[in-house]
Amino acid sequence: MKSTKLALSLFILFLLGAFLVGCSNESENTSTEGEGEGEEYSAENPLTLSFYSEDGAEKSFDDPVAQAITEKTGIKLDMQYPVGGNEETVPLMIASGDYPDLIFAKGDISKLIEAGGVIKLDDLIEEKGDNLKAMYGDQLDCLRNTIDDPSIYTVGTYGVEGAYWSTSGSFQIQLDVLRELGYPEIKTLEDFEAALTEYYEKYPEIDGQKTLPLSLLGSDWRWLITVGDPAAAVAGIPGDGQWAINDDTGEATYKFLLPELKEYFKWLNGMNDKGLLDSESFTHTYDTYISKLSSGRVLSIADQDWNIGDADKALVADGKEWRTYAPLPVTLGEEYVSQGLKDYGFAGGWGIAISSTSEHQEEAFEFLDWMASEEAQILTNWGIEGENYDIVDGERVMKEEDRERMNNDPDYSKETGVGYYVYPFPQWGNGAVDSNGQPITPNSEEDIINNFNTAEKEVLEEYQMENWIDWFPPTEELGVSNHGQAFNYSIQSGSELEIIQQKADDLTEQRITQAILGDPAEFDAAWESMIEELEAMNIEKANEEMTQKTKDVMELWGTN
Repeated sequence: MKSTKLALSLFILFLLGAFLVGCSNESENTSTEGEGEGEEYSAENPLTLSFYSEDGAEKSFDDPVAQAITEKTGIKLDMQYPVGGNEETVPLMIASGDYPDLIFAKGDISKLIEAGGVIKLDDLIEEKGDNLKAMYGDQLDCLRNTIDDPSIYTVGTYGVEGAYWSTSGSFQIQLDVLRELGYPEIKTLEDFEAALTEYYEKYPEIDGQKTLPLSLLGSDWRWLITVGDPAAAVAGIPGDGQWAINDDTGEATYKFLLPELKEYFKWLNGMNDKGLLDSESFTHTYDTYISKLSSGRVLSIADQDWNIGDADKALVADGKEWRTYAPLPVTLGEEYVSQGLKDYGFAGGWGIAISSTSEHQEEAFEFLDWMASEEAQILTNWGIEGENYDIVDGERVMKEEDRERMNNDPDYSKETGVGYYVYPFPQWGNGAVDSNGQPITPNSEEDIINNFNTAEKEVLEEYQMENWIDWFPPTEELGVSNHGQAFNYSIQSGSELEIIQQKADDLTEQRITQAILGDPAEFDAAWESMIEELEAMNIEKANEEMTQKTKDVMELWGTN
């Protein structure tokens, strides 16, 4: 009886599938037809595509730029974000087989590929991806998955062209520290510590609160960017996540094995012992951390600009421009070269995929292809002509009010949509120009310089510089990466590399935190114990696997 019911069920499913395929063939799945037969997608009758993004905060697709996107494409997005933590959402999708139409899964894309949850885009790109082909050009191979499966599953996330007019992720110091100390030259950790110490001794309190010479955020995933990444940066190691990679040979080493990183964390341990490190650096929440920065009492940080943007805007809005920060090319010693302006090229990897269960795969693709068009790039970067920018002497000029809000209002992008839909969608990138030779983004170097606050301009003038990047080794001298950035690689789910690295990451975060907060006399022993634990979990095997992975990427891209 059970087998009879099963056979009947399968037959019904077969008929239903054949019916749906027939409907699909009749409609041709074009983005011009509506959900009702004979109707067209429009702002009044849009097709709603569900879109899951691993990044971002809850938001509806109803701001002015979103409305303009719908008017031009007939597409509306149902924005969905992680519930219960980033690590749980994609596995839950896979377990349920319930996928949104569009998925930005970041590093979890490999899990979706292996589960058959997303489709290959190669044929669609060839048949109807004119905008994507024009945007990626000879960088299209960088979108390919692996050397064993050289298919394209995702598009977007990073700009194809890059212009290095600013840096992010370096040590940063308050402008008032530089002013108070007579604009010293700060190149090494020793210089950096000396400046913080001198200022802290003069001003143990700021606005009635205890001064914090250095604050980090090591209580959540941001441990990676405020604790782990700066350790490699001061050693002149390019940003490859948890790896140090020889760009000529592809040889990869789990970076926490390197003696240079031990030297940095030993310095950090000393900073903690001297009372120069915020004692809550590994326990406070993100909101508390931002609140501390916004108060103006944190003298220095080691963080990404995108992570502290709200604090920076709050300081300016509160009239505390001298409490904002200047980036520094700090290294362990003058023999090391800061990689702050390193050009990693277009690295592909992460991006937006189309689910295998979507009933609107072609429409979803056509939408992504339109997002790569010049029209879309201008709209998403600049906003709406007459509302956010004007045409002056044939050139786009951001309205003063929008420019002011863009720099000082943390809610500007979310409320207006200007800049909000650039990432993680396909983007031309800073430095790209449109068909009229105009910048495709409002982030030209001239604009960056003009947007510096008055305190920044005064400090730059004292150092005889126009831009903070003048402090850093120029991009041209650092060369272009042959392998992109290792943190962006698609690592097979359940592979030895994934398992060992996850164990190693969990271990190093715990042990390094303990070592930083421990007795300086016990630091060496704590570090050696950690190295022994890494070796016991066969970290050398992970090194070998990542080395092969890097070599495969270079072969796939033709850069080996």
